[in-house]
Amino acid sequence: MSIATYTVKGMTCGHCVSSVKEEVSEVSGVTNVEVELATGLLTVDSDAPIDSAQIVAAVEEAGYEVVNP
Repeated sequence: MSIATYTVKGMTCGHCVSSVKEEVSEVSGVTNVEVELATGLLTVDSDAPIDSAQIVAAVEEAGYEVVNP
């Protein structure tokens, strides 16, 4: 199991959190996604390490930005 953390910029509400969780959950290999609105912390659990570019792309698809991927 692999765990990676990212900081997401631009989220302002629960809907933002849901959008990020939904997009990141669709990345192949992701088993769990946690998003903290207050800190912008995104935690991604997966069976094996996932290329951070895939996670960044999913966050951008949701309309937000990853700080220092």
